[in-house]
Amino acid sequence: MMYQDRITIESDKRGGKPCIRNMRITVYDVLQWMASGMSRHDILEEYEELALEDIQACLEFAAQREHITWLIKAA
Repeated sequence: MMYQDRITIESDKRGGKPCIRNMRITVYDVLQWMASGMSRHDILEEYEELALEDIQACLEFAAQREHITWLIKAA
């Protein structure tokens, strides 16, 4: 899967933060929930509008952003 199919950035929504499928749920929200101990199952139960692929897309997006940050610092 490619995260670009699920992660959207709109300047007028949530301050331009990366969101899931044009919703108001941000990548940061999902990552913070996971960091606080919520499992993928917990998130999907709590936020029925999300799909497992959305969570995976958030992880892929974060990994790509980390990689790009590393490349910039290494240059």
